[in-house]
Amino acid sequence: MSSTEVATQPVAASAARKAGAVALRIGAVLGKRLLMLVVLLAVVFAAIELLPGDAASATSERGEGAAGIAARRHLLGLDRPVWERFWDWITALPTGDLGTSARGERVSDLLAAPLPNTVVLGTTAFVLTVLAALALGIWAAARPKGAVDRVVDLTSTAAFALPEFVVSIGLLLVLSLWTGWLPAATVTGGDGAPASWTMLIMPVLALTVPQTGWNTRIVRAALADQAATPHVEAAHLDGLPVRRVLLRHALPGAWPAIATGIATSTGMLLGGTVVVETLFNYPGIGTVLAGAVADRDTPVIAAVVACAAALITVVLLLADLVRARTLGARS
Repeated sequence: MSSTEVATQPVAASAARKAGAVALRIGAVLGKRLLMLVVLLAVVFAAIELLPGDAASATSERGEGAAGIAARRHLLGLDRPVWERFWDWITALPTGDLGTSARGERVSDLLAAPLPNTVVLGTTAFVLTVLAALALGIWAAARPKGAVDRVVDLTSTAAFALPEFVVSIGLLLVLSLWTGWLPAATVTGGDGAPASWTMLIMPVLALTVPQTGWNTRIVRAALADQAATPHVEAAHLDGLPVRRVLLRHALPGAWPAIATGIATSTGMLLGGTVVVETLFNYPGIGTVLAGAVADRDTPVIAAVVACAAALITVVLLLADLVRARTLGARS
């Protein structure tokens, strides 16, 4: 065995131990969040059970008698204990079986068309939120305590304080009713998607504005914290340009806080889609969820919650990896 091979063996063993530790940590995090998802879905089943009425009465035909509703209740299994229905649903979930809706449709088929529309809407809003928050936060941090910093601070606070439905109504008034530039409601094509990309503009803006306000404040605060660190102060004393100091020295250290804020926005974005899709008649899972709540349709509601929770889990895991990589690089 050569001296080079002897020298590289401890390095390879150390790398293998680190990879194993990372894999174990990821497995532990996924296991913990999987358990949280099961608890969350159990709460969803229990909460729907506590609402007045049930799926049989909510989806009954006009004039249908008590005997017909009772037969429908038996057909849907609503006369069984809620824990039995939950157990049947959760044990079928790993096979991809999301159950059957109260109107007799397979839930997976029910979500197949609107889910891609929501993914397009949410992803577009998410990307615009990240880009706008980074641009505004860095712009403000480059001019601390100046006019730009104060304006960005004021507008980001105001934007974050605005709920999605208020932003939606304002956009409808300005861009549709007063100017006629954009359609007020979404019209779908033959494939179930919006007929034109212009119908995405107002729903995307309604989701982006509040989250941009929230994330701009996080970016600005994280960069302010980094500005007080010794290596950033040293970069300023060396006479480096402000933009280079921010992008090369301050921003890498601010990534853990920024990534956590962005990951938090994912849940708020998905929550906002329910309101925004309903207001703009957008064909997404938010609209499906609103209808399912009205129908007390537990399998559909639980399936939407499971899809949203899976997406949020992935984003949070990515944020944890960014945080671990950044903090690990410092140590």
